[in-house]
Amino acid sequence: MKLFPTEIYVNRREKFMNLMSSGIVIFPGNNDSPMNYAANPYVFRQDSTFLYFWGLKLSGLAAIMDIDNKKATIYGDDVDISSIIWMGPQPSIKELSEKVGVVETKSYKYFETDIKEAISKQRKMHYLPQYRHDNMILLNKILEIPFSELKNRASAEAIKAVVALRSVKENIEIQAMTLASEIAYKMHLSAMKNTCPGIMESEISGVAEGIALSHNGKVAFPIICTIKGEILHNHYHGNIMKDGDLLLIDAGAETEMSYCSDFTRTIPVNGKFSSKQKEIYQIVLEANNKAFELVKPSVANRDIHLEVCKIITKGLIELGLMRGSVDEIVAAGAHALFFPHGLGHLIGLDVHDMEDLGENYVGYDDEIQKSTQFGLAYLRFGKRLQEGYTLTIEPGIYFIPALIEKWKKENINHQFLNFDKIERYIGFGGIRLEDDVLVTAMGGKFIGERLPITVEEVEKARKIDYRNKEAIGRG
Repeated sequence: MKLFPTEIYVNRREKFMNLMSSGIVIFPGNNDSPMNYAANPYVFRQDSTFLYFWGLKLSGLAAIMDIDNKKATIYGDDVDISSIIWMGPQPSIKELSEKVGVVETKSYKYFETDIKEAISKQRKMHYLPQYRHDNMILLNKILEIPFSELKNRASAEAIKAVVALRSVKENIEIQAMTLASEIAYKMHLSAMKNTCPGIMESEISGVAEGIALSHNGKVAFPIICTIKGEILHNHYHGNIMKDGDLLLIDAGAETEMSYCSDFTRTIPVNGKFSSKQKEIYQIVLEANNKAFELVKPSVANRDIHLEVCKIITKGLIELGLMRGSVDEIVAAGAHALFFPHGLGHLIGLDVHDMEDLGENYVGYDDEIQKSTQFGLAYLRFGKRLQEGYTLTIEPGIYFIPALIEKWKKENINHQFLNFDKIERYIGFGGIRLEDDVLVTAMGGKFIGERLPITVEEVEKARKIDYRNKEAIGRG
């Protein structure tokens, strides 16, 4: 099991306990989840916050931090001979715990016992929101909290402390994310090289996923690889690519250390953008570059998102698809017909980092609160940037038939929209361009090498072997 140096985990737990006032914090680990029967589970993935503080990627673990006594305990059981037959010899829980700086270990059966004892002494209990039903059942049993109240009674104090720590990445985390980016670079360049008319999307997604697996990791999320790019999260890969199609590929790698990357590129299947495709592509590229220019500490990501919306709106006005004042259009949210999602999200141990803890804690605060306006409401991260934040920049333009039909039928923002021209783009698909960015004191910095992104770079990359990066001028 690959781990960071011991002091990383010790320091993280110490910082967390210093942010907390008092009480006991419960950390249930994840368990194996059966795919179709108990002995055939999905690939195991440990809870990200458990990984952050405890590092151990094993099913059947739990942990406690005693804030008042500054003590950490890991609960788990060593494998028996019946498991060794199938798995081979395994390190003991005590041996593994020592590698992450935890001295006290106990059998898993004492997890519930120790919590019950703390409750009997009227100790304050903290837990984070849970997304696995087996852990919800566990907390319901131990804490005697009704299922309907589990989410609302999660500890705001603990959530805020975790968000404060995990949002600002350590140098060792940036190194892990850079490796994830290097793998994703190969995934996307291979996709560009292998795309051609007449083959299925699955052939490209399969090549990309294979590269992630070959680096002893996996994909950070199910790959989006589709000629139907207007479907934002399209995981169907059964279409045959045709001459004139655009292929949108949204894919990232998760490393052995569980850190993620997340890139999107949109490429011409035949290797050459048409004039119509190039016009829309250039708008999205300008929006992406503008967002990157604006990244720096203290700037609100919501403000960057709105500036990107103005770039997209201006470009669509010039093409005759929209009309009116750029500021009025963006204020009304009319641009969201074409750009209905947020500019990006935090990324780290999760591809949508800490999404399980709640968007209002992770992406918003007392100063900047979530909008209810269509489009802007889907901005996952709006608060001010800080040095050490890692986030995605992913503007897009999409022509979604059902949404166009709805807005036209219901006269939504009709004063800003030229539906006759818009309808000529039905079947166009969608274009999204996404990069991973680190916030530094000087501004934004791409995590790893930036994928080919200009029209010229993409068309050139379509024709060469991804292993020869110098051939596309990015050596």
